[in-house]
Amino acid sequence: MTSQISFLMCSPDHYDVDYVINPWMEGNIHKSSRDRAVEQWEKLHHILKEHAIVNLVTPQKGWPDMVFTANAGLVLGDTVVLSRFLHKERQGEEPYFKQWFEENGYTVHELPKDLPFEGAGDALLDREGRWLWAGYGFRSELDSHPYLAKWLDIEVLSLRLIDDRFYHLDTCFCPLKNGYLLYYPPAFDSYSNRLIEMRVAPEKRIAIAEADAVNFACNAVNVDHIVVMNKASEELKARLAQAGFQVIETPLFEFLKAGGAAKCLTLRVTEPVVEEVHANVSVESRILRLEGHLLDSGLINRALDLIVDNGGSFQVLNFFLGEQRQSTSTAQVKVSAPSHEVMESIVSHLIDLGAVDLPQDERDAKLEPVIKPGVAPDDFYVTTIYPTEVRLNGEWVKVQNQRMDGALAITETPNGVIAQCKILRDLEIGDKVVVDVQGIRTVRKTESREQRNTQEFSFMSAGVSSERRVELVVEQVAWELRKIRDAGGKVVVTAGPVVIHTGGGYHLAQLIREGYVQALLAGNAIAVHDIEQAMMGTSLGVDMQRGIAVRGGHRHHLKVINTIRHHGSIAKAVEAGVLPSGVMYECVRNNVPFCLAGSIRDDGPLPDTEMDLIKAQTEYARLLKGADMILMLSSMLHSIGVGNMTPAGVKMVCVDINPAVVTKLSDRGSIESVGVVTDVGLFLSLLIQQLDNLTSPYITHRG
Repeated sequence: MTSQISFLMCSPDHYDVDYVINPWMEGNIHKSSRDRAVEQWEKLHHILKEHAIVNLVTPQKGWPDMVFTANAGLVLGDTVVLSRFLHKERQGEEPYFKQWFEENGYTVHELPKDLPFEGAGDALLDREGRWLWAGYGFRSELDSHPYLAKWLDIEVLSLRLIDDRFYHLDTCFCPLKNGYLLYYPPAFDSYSNRLIEMRVAPEKRIAIAEADAVNFACNAVNVDHIVVMNKASEELKARLAQAGFQVIETPLFEFLKAGGAAKCLTLRVTEPVVEEVHANVSVESRILRLEGHLLDSGLINRALDLIVDNGGSFQVLNFFLGEQRQSTSTAQVKVSAPSHEVMESIVSHLIDLGAVDLPQDERDAKLEPVIKPGVAPDDFYVTTIYPTEVRLNGEWVKVQNQRMDGALAITETPNGVIAQCKILRDLEIGDKVVVDVQGIRTVRKTESREQRNTQEFSFMSAGVSSERRVELVVEQVAWELRKIRDAGGKVVVTAGPVVIHTGGGYHLAQLIREGYVQALLAGNAIAVHDIEQAMMGTSLGVDMQRGIAVRGGHRHHLKVINTIRHHGSIAKAVEAGVLPSGVMYECVRNNVPFCLAGSIRDDGPLPDTEMDLIKAQTEYARLLKGADMILMLSSMLHSIGVGNMTPAGVKMVCVDINPAVVTKLSDRGSIESVGVVTDVGLFLSLLIQQLDNLTSPYITHRG
C-alpha cells in the first residue's frame, strides 16, 4: 500500500563528478558511469514509488549535483526554507528549486546570501515531530539555526560535525519512526553526542560501526517501517529488524563517488506540523572586540580557530586595519555557540587572548556568595595567568594575586572592593565569587613591532627548543640572568634531584654563590642528594667522580638525613661545619630562602622539609612574588606547580630531557616562556660558561 508520504527527486540526466567539494569526490572526477548511475537511480525511484509518492523536478544542464534533492531546502508543512549553498558549484541550483516550491504552493523563506544552509542535508526532523536536528561545521552555519526555529516554529537542536567525510548531517544521522535514531557517533563532537544521548533513550539509539558508516548506511530513507539504504552489514540489519524495521538495500555506489546515497537523492516534502511544538533554539550569540597587531601577530587567526575548534561559529562584522606600522587593528566578531555552556567556554578562551565582550561595557560581573568554606558556586570563572580586571559597580577593578586555576573572589572592605584570585580551599563564607564570563577582561600590552622583535631577540619567543638550539637559548638566558641580577631583580629556581645526578649541582651552587638566584623551590630529594654528594661524594650511592656504585652506597642518603636531623636543620649543620659545600650550603651562606615541599615517597625527611602540602604551596607562592624569571630545572611536579602559581609577565625557562614536561609548561600560553629539551647538567654547564664570558653593560656603566 502506498503511503501519503511524498518525496522530491531529480533524474540524473546531467549527473557526473565534475569537481571536488567533499572528500568522496577526490579521485573520482569523470569516473562515474552515467548508465550505471541512471540504472541505480531508477531502482531507488521504483522502490520509493511502491511505498510513497514521488515528485520530480526537472534536471538542469550544468548543475550535475541537482540530483541530490535533499539539499533543495527544508520543508515543514507548507513552509520551506530554501538552501543557500556554500560552494559556487551548487549555488546555481537555488532558483530552480525555488521555482518548484513556489509552483507547488509552498511559502518560501530565503536566508541572507552570505549565510550557508544546505537544506535537509543538514536539517532532519525527528520522525515524531518533536524537534529539528540541525547540523553545522562544514556546509551549514550555526547562525542559520535561529532562522529555522523562527520560520518553522519548532525547537532546533544544533549538532556539530567534525569528520569531513560526513560533511552533511544526513550522511551520518537518520531519525527513524517511533523515536529511533540511526547514527555514527564519531562524526560528532562530545557536546553533540551528549545532546543526542539526552534526547534519545538508550534503547532507541542505534549507533553504527565505521564499516557501515562509510557505506552511507545512515544516508537512508525511512517510510514507516521501511528503511531504504545503499548497503548494510548483517549485524545492522538484524538490529534494525529487532527494532521493527525492514531494510531494503539498493546499490548506489555511483552516487557515493560524489558523496551521496539514498537520502541525498530524495527530499521529503510532506512533513506534518505538530501543533503543540513551538519555536525554541539554544544558539547564543555575542559580539566581541579584538584589538592589537591582529594580522602580524596571528592573533585574529588564533581567535577564529579557537572559536571553531571549541564548537562555535563566527562572523567578522568589521575589521579596521592599522594604516601605519605602529598602528593597531581592531575587529568586531560575532560569535555563535549551540548553547550557553559552549559559549561560556569559547568566551573564556577568547578573554585569555584579550577579547572584550562589547556589551560588558554596560554590565557588571555576576556574583554568587560562598555558602561553604573552600567551595565555589557552580559555574565559577576559572582564572588564568593573564592580568585580569572585573567590572564591579560600573568600574573596572584590577584583580590581585593573579594566578591560574583559581576563583575570582570579591570582598567588601572599609577601603573599598577587593578582587583577588583565590584557590578553592581559601574561599571563605562572606566572599562573593564571579560566575559566568560576563564583566571580565584581560589586560594585554599592545607592543610595537620593534618592541616585539627586540623581545624575541633578547629572550626568544614562546616555544620548545631542541638540542640544536641549546647554545643559542643558553646565551640568551645568561644575558637575562646578568641583566636581572645587575638591576636588583629576582630569579627563582625550582629544581629536581636530576640536577645533582647529572653533575649540575656544582653549577647551580655557583649560580647561588654569585648572586644569580634569590629563592630555591624544590623537594626533599634534591636536598638529600646534594648533601650526600657534599658529605660523602656520592649521589644515590654512585661515586660522582668515577661514575660507579660504591659498596654500601645505597645507605648513604639515609646516613646524611640522620646527620642533618641530629643537628636539627640544614643551617645548623652548615654552622657546625658538617655540611661543607653544595647547593643547600650556598643557600644558607648567601641567605637565599628555600622551601622543600615533601611527598609520600620521601625518606626521613630532612627537618627542613615541609610535609604539610598546603603550607608548602603557600610558601612557594610567597617566594614567587616579585619574580622576574623562573628557572625550572628537571622537575616535572614542582615546575608544573610553580607554573600554575605564576602570572603572565614572568620569564620562564623550563629545562628537561622529557619533551612532555617542557611542552606542558609551554602550553600555558605565556609569550615569556621557553622550553629546552636537553640534559639539565649540560644546560647548567653551558650557562656558567656563558656567564663567565659575559661582560655586563650595567657593571661597565657603573664603573
